[in-house]
Formats: sequence, C-alpha cells, structure tokens
Amino acid sequence: MTWLITGGAGYIGAHVVRAMTEAGEQAVVYDDLSTGVAERVPAGVPLVRGSVLDRELLDRTIAEHGITGVVHLAGKKQVGESVELPLHYYHENIEGLRVLLAAVAAAGVGSFVFSSSASVYGMPDIDLVTEDTPCAPMSPYGETKLAGEWLVRAVGRAHGLSTASLRYFNVAGAAAPELADTGVFNVVPMVFEKLTEGAAPRIFGDDYPTPDGTCVRDYIHVADLADAHVATARKLAAAEAGTDLTLNIGRGEGVSVREMVDLINEVSAYDIAPEVTPRRAGDPARVVASAERIATELGWSAKHDVRAMVTSAWAGWVRLHPEAARS
Repeated sequence: MTWLITGGAGYIGAHVVRAMTEAGEQAVVYDDLSTGVAERVPAGVPLVRGSVLDRELLDRTIAEHGITGVVHLAGKKQVGESVELPLHYYHENIEGLRVLLAAVAAAGVGSFVFSSSASVYGMPDIDLVTEDTPCAPMSPYGETKLAGEWLVRAVGRAHGLSTASLRYFNVAGAAAPELADTGVFNVVPMVFEKLTEGAAPRIFGDDYPTPDGTCVRDYIHVADLADAHVATARKLAAAEAGTDLTLNIGRGEGVSVREMVDLINEVSAYDIAPEVTPRRAGDPARVVASAERIATELGWSAKHDVRAMVTSAWAGWVRLHPEAARS
C-alpha cells in the first residue's frame, strides 16, 4: 500500500506519517503548508505542496505515486474561527473533501481514512460517548466534520471504497519535541503560554456538575492517535470493498480542567494558581469517549497517560520557547 496523507506536515499529520512509515507503510505527504511545517516530513518521504481543492494536482499525484489509500487530515479546525468564517470552513472542509474524493473515486483508490472529531457530538449529557450517541454539532467546524462523514460514507457505498471516520477527542503531547504542536488553540498549549508569560492560566467556570466543578474531557496522546491510524489503515486494506467504520479515539477516562492545570504546573515547575472566569458559551460539562468499539474492531487501546502527554508537550514547548524553561 502507498498512502497519500493530506495535511501530513501538520501537528497530527506528521505523527501519522512517522507512525505509518515506521510500521513499514509507504507514505506520500500532500500539504499546502498553510499551517504545516515541511521539516516535519521524514527524509525519503515525498512532499507535494498543494491544496485539496486542486483536482489536477491531486490526479497527477495519485497517478505518479501509485496511491492505493488516503488518510485525509487536511482542513481548518478552529471552532471559534469557524463561527466567524463559516463560508471559508465549508469551502475548505467540505468542497476540499468533495474534490479529493472525486479524484480518489476516479483513480480507483481502495481505502479512505477521514479525520473527524468529537465535536460532532455537541453537548451530550451522558457518562460515556459512544459512536451511536446522537450527533448535534454546535459550530460550523463540527458541522463540516459530520457532513464530511456523510460524504465519505456515501462515496464509499457508491464506489466500493472502504472508509473509516475517526472521531478524535482532545489531542495532546508529542512523540518527539520537534513534532510538537506549534499552535496555541488547545488547553495544554494555552496554559503553557500563560505560564511562560508569568500570568495565571484561566479556567472557564468552576460551577459545573463535576467532582471539582470544572469541565471534564478525554485526552489522547498524539502518538496513540497516530498508532490508531496505522491500525485503521491496515484494517481497511484487508477489508471488503465498501466497508465503513466510525470510531472514537480516546482513552475512556475523564480529566478535569483543574486537574490538567495542576499537572501542567507540576510538570513545568511553575506554581501559578489558575484564575477562574465565567463559563464559555457552549462548553459541555463532560465529554468522555467510550473506547470499546475501537478495541473490538482494531484491537487498539491507548498506551500513554496524561502525565506522559503533558511531559512530552512541555518538552516541545520549551524547544520552541527556551525562555519558558525553569532552572
């Protein structure tokens, strides 16, 4: 198999590329480098710079490299930005996916792995979120992920394509410092940034119906997430045409925001108490994955705990921000 990995120079994408190649799979990275970093791509792995909206380049890349499977990670992923720019998000995430799938179907590619998100669930009021939990996304970003799943499934059925939609929960950590997340859009790097500035990390609300009053989330190490892609790719490669999977990728364990902030303070050797501010609109009290289906379907389970995520993420942050290191 030769896998085209769109967004393969991004934070998650680079981890997937490394995991795939270390597992003996052939990979080709396709990335417009709008947020990706070319230096993340391993030596010997081809890098094609381009947009998934460019059908001609996609056709040429698939043909020239003999692509037999696709892992689609390219796309816009900031919830707040999607509210401000819904047309942009639908164009990039849905039209880009449509163009890519058209190229895939025309070339007879057999397997397609789609990067989805737990944002498709919205605000589920349940202890564990299963893949059968009703979806009610609360942002244009989440809507594009759910609509993307529908499109992938429909094309798979129509063209005999084996497909999987992977619903990521909260991704953190780094397999190596040079692969660390360079963005500051998720809770872990947001806390890092505040500590580095000598400011108090913010907790949005401490009056939720949870043990310590702060929101509870399911965090997954990016290295575990990458391994789940390898397992999914191999499952699809061996599956019957038209196979379709929808899988949560999480640990099945909840961590509160306060627990996460306390752990970050400990790992980073800072000791700055968090500031509690009012709730943010749309933040559910608890979103924790059921990880049973992926264990059954793929024999996969997460290996890294939250401390490993924070420790590895901090090492990557210090590499990018040496002034953050404590003596």
